[in-house]
Amino acid sequence: MDDRRRTAARRSIEGLAFGDAFGERFFGMFRPEAEARRLIAERIAPPDPLWHWTDDTAMAVELLAVLEAYGEVRSQALAERFAARYKADPGRGYGPGMHALLPRVAAAPDEWEALATVLFGEGSLGNGAAMRVAPLGAWFHDDLDRTAEQAARSARVTHAHPEGVAGAVAVAVAAALSARGEAPAPAAVAGRTPDGAVRQGLLAAAELPPDTDPVAAAAALGSGRRVRADDTVPYALWCAARHPDDLLAALWATAAGLGDVDTTCAIAGGVVAARTGTGGLPAEWSERREPLPCQ
Repeated sequence: MDDRRRTAARRSIEGLAFGDAFGERFFGMFRPEAEARRLIAERIAPPDPLWHWTDDTAMAVELLAVLEAYGEVRSQALAERFAARYKADPGRGYGPGMHALLPRVAAAPDEWEALATVLFGEGSLGNGAAMRVAPLGAWFHDDLDRTAEQAARSARVTHAHPEGVAGAVAVAVAAALSARGEAPAPAAVAGRTPDGAVRQGLLAAAELPPDTDPVAAAAALGSGRRVRADDTVPYALWCAARHPDDLLAALWATAAGLGDVDTTCAIAGGVVAARTGTGGLPAEWSERREPLPCQ
């Protein structure tokens, strides 16, 4: 079972990293929105010679390292690894919350729980816990109850708000379903997601007409412009569910929603690749994407 878990989790983190690095190239800091939309519409890969991944992948690497070391989430170890990774490379695109939290955790690692709980007054409801968690879902794919429990545990290290936790649970469950060869449908994921805005977004995604295009879905569900789990996870999982056997199509569809493109593509990529792997991506993508430190 451990070998199957590692294989599924490794597939997932590779897809996550591709989605992260691919999506990052469509941010406004790299190219105007009109050009981004043209490249996406014509399916022209971003011409940048190097595709660097962001904090999405950096934190996923540390989460997977803890799973491989202990077979489960150890919160203290995860907090320490997140803080060390941040200290070594703080310019990876971390959001304001992590810039505030992780240096404090590095200085007082035993206080991670209290520090995460008071972040933004009641804990962060951002998408950071969701963007990194797909490999965990792939790891625990044989047990959906444990997937949800471990995802929640991993989230609370940095995102203690119930919506931040719910976003992580939703993505992990979707990745687990994908790794099992089952459809990561928003309705099925919602059934194991705690009640709240993330779950309501998943139910709304499940009700979108079959002919909805990604731009319309992003307008209806949100694609991360508000930097909240409920504004990111439903759309990313809707895209993943539309293309459960085609990682390339899933990433292009997800990118079409723009918004927080690296995060939505990282989520969708991690979920779909838990089933498909990354062999269907163009060879030039592998040449451009920054290697993972765990390779």
